[in-house]
Amino acid sequence: MGWIILAIVIVIIALVLWAVGAYNALVALRNRVKNGWAQIDVQLKQRADLIPNLVETVKGYAGHESS
Repeated sequence: MGWIILAIVIVIIALVLWAVGAYNALVALRNRVKNGWAQIDVQLKQRADLIPNLVETVKGYAGHESS
């Protein structure tokens, strides 16, 4: 009788440990997704910051070509 209770306790502990591990894995994946989107936002901001420089360069070159 005692070994049945011990087996049940071991199974319950194993399930709790598995649930904690699964939860931690899901949190880690969520953080990776957030980090990925943040990196995309950074790249888009850098690209948007470079557009005025590109426009000025093209205007300068167009002025050089027209003269």
